[in-house]
Amino acid sequence: MIIAIPKETAKHEKRVALVPGTVDKLVEKGLDVHIETDAGLASNYLDETYREAGASIAANHRDLFANADILISIQTPSTEDLDKLKDGAILICFLWALQNEETVNQLKNKNITALGMDAIPRISRAQNMDALSSMSSIAGYKSALIGANELDRYLPMMMTAAGTIAPAKVLVLGAGVAGLQAIATAKRLGAVVEAFDIRPAVKEQVESLGATFVEIGEVNEDTETEGGYAKEQTEDKQERQRSVIHEHAKKSDIVITTALIPGKPAPLLVTEAMVHDMHPGAVIVDLAAEQGGNCALTEAGKTIQVNEVKIVGPVNLPSSLAHHASQLYSKNMMALLNHLLDEEAKPVFDFEDEITLKTTITHQGEIISPLLKDK
Repeated sequence: MIIAIPKETAKHEKRVALVPGTVDKLVEKGLDVHIETDAGLASNYLDETYREAGASIAANHRDLFANADILISIQTPSTEDLDKLKDGAILICFLWALQNEETVNQLKNKNITALGMDAIPRISRAQNMDALSSMSSIAGYKSALIGANELDRYLPMMMTAAGTIAPAKVLVLGAGVAGLQAIATAKRLGAVVEAFDIRPAVKEQVESLGATFVEIGEVNEDTETEGGYAKEQTEDKQERQRSVIHEHAKKSDIVITTALIPGKPAPLLVTEAMVHDMHPGAVIVDLAAEQGGNCALTEAGKTIQVNEVKIVGPVNLPSSLAHHASQLYSKNMMALLNHLLDEEAKPVFDFEDEITLKTTITHQGEIISPLLKDK
């Protein structure tokens, strides 16, 4: 059975789906691993290292896709590349099926078994497969560094002969994986950190990292999905939240926003009025930029300045730490493959198993994902 790893072609993408340390484990299982020439170069994994791990280097892009029994990538391949896959092939990547109906239909019509790394359920058995959490952790870490780099002042308290400098104030909106890592990183850099999340259950996690949890009063409705994500709130509830956020944003040097709702545009947390009330030199780092942004003024892929406030809309932050991001994704992928492959290294799709059911988007010409079926 051939496992193929293409060179990523999406803009801003430097990661590779499998690293040499994972390739050698797959080869030990009896799998034939083909990797496209220079697929790992942007993340500093060289072809020679893959050869040493037992992989074959494929120079022909078309043949790589045509021969693949299992094709593993980070981003979803292009429509043209998906057409090169053979009938019955398996594709594993970030699919974002809810946002890409045309791609899902193409995969279904081509009889491709497609698994979405973004669809892995957040249950204890699947923690080592959860690539979304791995990548979010990197994004949260990098967001704090971006904020510190863009800010024109110290983060920690500094006691000097010329006087004492107060520590910077950082506000993190959203305390999921990315938000918690942003909190931890900002704290390590010496900032005073506050965090807000609509889910009261994360208060303990926020406080365990040394940050102050911003509360909005009594919560009268369910705020969390079965998978642990924040639920979309009523407009009245969102207005109450924005009012509280406004007061804290005015006093903040850095605001990091991380709120996302799967399959929907990012919720608006920072309004234009809030930006105008922030002090000159303040920085907003919007991790939801690619999904429309949590800030009303964010422009994806750009750093803009409004009323002397910098608004950073980074895209694909995990790719900026491509070496370690690839390593973590590769380990997540290995865990998923161990779950899917039997002792003879043949894929087995048991849809009685929650991980297999929820991760599989299409199989044998049908849509499998309960998320898409219930849409």
